[in-house]
Amino acid sequence: MSPVLQTKDLTKRFSKVLAVDRLNLCLERGSITALLGGNGAGKTTTLSMLLGLLKPTSGQIELFGEDFIENRFSVLGRMNFSSPYVDLPQRLTVRENLTVYAKLYGVRGIDERIRELVEEFHLGDFMDRRLRKLSSGQKTRVSLAKSMVNRPDFLLLDEPTASLDPSTTNWIRELLNQYRKETGATILFASHDMREVELLCDEVLLMRKGRLVERGSPKDLLAKYDHDTLEQVFLQVNRGEGER
Repeated sequence: MSPVLQTKDLTKRFSKVLAVDRLNLCLERGSITALLGGNGAGKTTTLSMLLGLLKPTSGQIELFGEDFIENRFSVLGRMNFSSPYVDLPQRLTVRENLTVYAKLYGVRGIDERIRELVEEFHLGDFMDRRLRKLSSGQKTRVSLAKSMVNRPDFLLLDEPTASLDPSTTNWIRELLNQYRKETGATILFASHDMREVELLCDEVLLMRKGRLVERGSPKDLLAKYDHDTLEQVFLQVNRGEGER
């Protein structure tokens, strides 16, 4: 089976700054992968290129077998994105936001789909409240619901459980895992919650200074570095110790 996402020597340079350096990724259908790295490692730049928001300086991105750099509009409807750091329209209500994005993604049966999202993400108590009136945790839930509105085959998430309490975080983890099992969707997410990564991910990708320096399953990485937690592995790799 062909990979959902494949990059070859993906590179992004901003003037004299090499933000992403010849990045090679391969994500299989139905996998959940974490993209980790310290500040300035290149994670956000990578996600931006995979979303079509930034054009690479060089290299290739193949998504669903298509040249994403040249033909991104042919596959954008099959993907979606969520980040607590990217605001949805604050003057619109939750219901209005979900309706607008459902229309943008060409969702059929919008009212029914929104009812499903209300139930899945427990949004009923504030559906008709303007987004600017919500708490940080509520906004995160709305952003996640928006990212699922079109039932994406490829889901990119930046800090998907930021500002959520432990109980809600666990529930979101279960929801994402169940969605993957039911649909075969591929999920790539950036997170600083190492416990979340250990519990949810099939593979971990570690970036440092724009380069992919380590990859493997959480179990394999713990064994390779002889640590008890993925946080300890992250700290060691982030210091530049044990790079491939």
